[in-house]
Amino acid sequence: MSGALYLAWRYVLYHRVKTLILVVSLTVSMVLPLATHLLIERYDQQLRARATKTPLLIGAPGKRFDLVLKALYFTDAQVDSVHMSDVEELRAGSWGTPIPLELSYTVQRGEFPIVGTTLDYFGFRKLRVAEGTLPLRLGDTVLGADLARELDLGPGDHIFSDQRQLYDITQTYPLKMKIVGVLKKAGTPDDLAAFVDLKTTWIIAGISHGHQDVVRPDIDPAMIMQRDEEGVVTNPGIVEYNEVTDENIDSFHTHAQPEELPLSAIIVLPDSPKAATILKAEYQRLDRAQRMLVPADVVDELMARVIRVRRLFDACFATIAFATLLFLVLVVLLSARLRAREMEIMSHIGCSRWTAFNLHATELGIVLAFSVALSGVIAGLVVACVPQLAHIL
Repeated sequence: MSGALYLAWRYVLYHRVKTLILVVSLTVSMVLPLATHLLIERYDQQLRARATKTPLLIGAPGKRFDLVLKALYFTDAQVDSVHMSDVEELRAGSWGTPIPLELSYTVQRGEFPIVGTTLDYFGFRKLRVAEGTLPLRLGDTVLGADLARELDLGPGDHIFSDQRQLYDITQTYPLKMKIVGVLKKAGTPDDLAAFVDLKTTWIIAGISHGHQDVVRPDIDPAMIMQRDEEGVVTNPGIVEYNEVTDENIDSFHTHAQPEELPLSAIIVLPDSPKAATILKAEYQRLDRAQRMLVPADVVDELMARVIRVRRLFDACFATIAFATLLFLVLVVLLSARLRAREMEIMSHIGCSRWTAFNLHATELGIVLAFSVALSGVIAGLVVACVPQLAHIL
């Protein structure tokens, strides 16, 4: 250790309070912008990664940010519905594979989304089962890894959908769903979702239901309002099943046409770049009741706005850094005046002015080194401790 470094080190150790105040002041001014930049960079990467892997998205006209965030990250944004007939139209066109999504319902008092979809979704997102199976029939659900861990549930257990209108007794009862599997951790919003078949979400919505056989001769006459050749009209008071079992699964049916079956969005996997171009052109027509988005473009636009907001924070951080620098200069100048006698003695014993300057610079360098190291550690801990984007959204 050189003489100047040794003297500077002994000085900062002796003046612990002064050194601590300087280190804390510099650390605060550095850790805030550093942590902000690291967090924005981290979330930017997570947003873009999922959006880039989703080629095309169809939804109702309106708020494109809400549509993309709901379809890709399962947020609680409210979007208008498209319909199952749109899926049939895409299949008939043979330009790609449509993956319908119904995301209107939740479990655990709105904390976690229910994702109604088809088996194509699991292949598209590369989701694999850690235990059990994928949902294979009405009323089955498979949980994401984080959701299963937080609720401490697994295959064979049950979970209820949330009541849509808590005080409206005319609404359908929460559906008791059987957990048939748990997915492997994917590090995406899928880890916090409960996946079901589309028809299961329509049961939750009340569009599909099951009840006792009303054409049986031993049915309670009070439950029948009208019986003729066209069918049977039942009393609204007839009890509908709130769980799908082996005994009642055949009684579940849907009272709607495909154009009435709601979906939140449709992911489209085009067969080729040409097919993607044709689909985009088709859905740009003014008479279309739906719109097609490229999620990566929407996320780029969203992040551009975030960056503009970050620049405002950067200006605030720069002001704080400038004030801290002035404070540091003031401390150094006052310290130099207080140590004038010390510097005079060093001059008498043969030390040059350069040695005195080197001593001050080394002391300041030690303080800066501690501040930079501490800022890096704190910023790293903040980034590590802040929840994943999936939890925040």
